[in-house]
Amino acid sequence: MTIRYLKKHAALEGHVAVDDAEALAQWLLKQPSPAVHLGKCEHLHAAVLQVLLALRPRLVKPPTDALLAGVLAGVQAGVQADDRSNDRTTQLKVGHRSDSGLSASDR
Repeated sequence: MTIRYLKKHAALEGHVAVDDAEALAQWLLKQPSPAVHLGKCEHLHAAVLQVLLALRPRLVKPPTDALLAGVLAGVQAGVQADDRSNDRTTQLKVGHRSDSGLSASDR
């Protein structure tokens, strides 16, 4: 297992496999203020990434991989926006695709 569950956060290190996804989800759901440290994480299985995207824990330390850090930074921005909204519902605008594969706003 490549996740250490500490008092204040879960530390994901090395290659985090699919087998870790369920345990991580359960641990995050039980925490009053869930947080993860990804500073030593080299690879995340897609299932683990889905857990992080769905549950949106606070990032103690982002991953060193620039692409993954960018994806998770977007999630963190959403968490901060949700915190500022004080129970207001945030609506996402979803564009409809035309036959060309582009939405009207993309053209």
